[in-house]
Amino acid sequence: MWNITMKTTFRKILVHILQIESRLVIFKYKPKIIAITGSVGKTSTKDAVYAVLSKVAHVRKSEKSYNSEIGLPLTILGVPNGWNNPLVWFHNILKGLWLFLIPHKYPKWLVLEVGVGKPGDMRQTASWLQTDVVIITALGETPAHIEFFDSRKHLIEEKSKLLKTLRKEGLLILNADNEDTLLMKTKSKHRTVTYGFKEGADLFCSGDSIFYDDQGVPKGIIFRIDEEGKSLPVVVEGVFGRNHIYASLGALALASGLKLNMLSAVNALKNYDVSPGRMRLLQGIHDSFIIDDTYNSSPFAAKAALETLSKVGGENKSLSTGRKIAVLGDMLELGKYTEESHRNIGRIAKESAEILMTVGPRAKFIKEGALENKMKEGNIFEFLDSWAAALFLKTFVQKGDFILVKGSQGMRMERVTEALLLDQEHKDKLLVRQDKEWKKK
Repeated sequence: MWNITMKTTFRKILVHILQIESRLVIFKYKPKIIAITGSVGKTSTKDAVYAVLSKVAHVRKSEKSYNSEIGLPLTILGVPNGWNNPLVWFHNILKGLWLFLIPHKYPKWLVLEVGVGKPGDMRQTASWLQTDVVIITALGETPAHIEFFDSRKHLIEEKSKLLKTLRKEGLLILNADNEDTLLMKTKSKHRTVTYGFKEGADLFCSGDSIFYDDQGVPKGIIFRIDEEGKSLPVVVEGVFGRNHIYASLGALALASGLKLNMLSAVNALKNYDVSPGRMRLLQGIHDSFIIDDTYNSSPFAAKAALETLSKVGGENKSLSTGRKIAVLGDMLELGKYTEESHRNIGRIAKESAEILMTVGPRAKFIKEGALENKMKEGNIFEFLDSWAAALFLKTFVQKGDFILVKGSQGMRMERVTEALLLDQEHKDKLLVRQDKEWKKK
């Protein structure tokens, strides 16, 4: 058995080797690099960018959420996560050498997601890159992963360091609706394209709504974009919430900045393959509907998810919906903001859902916030873990119910979705964290 010291040493050596190989591969093949960061929306934006670019070029994107100092090399080298298997990592190292020494067909574009969890992460993760495009999504009032930073400002500064990797002729893409993100425009001399619902954005969005099929079942989102005097409708199926609108806007802003055909870019979003656990609509048992947002959670993302739950069915009077149920797990890594952030989500939940179910010890503050906002205590159910919540919900849901399931990774809220999912045959593809290594945890 390896002790902690041995594992730490092995990881440091491994990261060093893989990053060196990644630099060599980039030097050899010279792909264009797009780096995406922010507190929310990184993965969805990455997926949308991939959908648009893959129509015009050979593109590779970060798998899942491989956005760390070891995740980026995995994408660049095109190798899998070895988890705790040294043999797999040894094979990955050999493959990296083979890729450098022997000519291969290599992607023209790399779409990389870059995350930070503590001070210094950006330097360790991405400082060695030279990027052609940087996309910064949004930085919430209480961002995810803030626990290890002195302040919100400190976290924003850490993420903004990604700008230093941008080539002189590079393109900067910013969410215009987020003041902290937009402020980065003043810190950069690079060509910039902004997007959002705010007047003045280079890519302006309006008229967003949920669309339904002939039976009144919600099918996706529709909105309109205005760019350089041209107006186009955009339809994205199978997803809900403004987070996916923002992801689509980020991809379309890239298309605008690269002078791609905008109509083709809009049509490419029909192939937007949304990663599991990110505001996907799934068919549940007893003719219910699951809004699966179980990948992770933060105050900003939880608020957006609850707002979507409140809207479902409201735009289609022919849809006879059942109850709106919010199943909310702990939001982790919030440090001193933990109690107030959970209370605030509880207040919002009262306005968005008829029934609230909380999961985890921190979620008690969600309940308290809901009660403060006059939610009936009889409509609130508490569970210590996702297993207990899943067991209860299997007998609780009724026909027409819309169930929002959300929580941080560590809460494993996908277990709730799994219990309610109608299509058990394809759950490995529909749900997040279905790898064997995750299943063991």
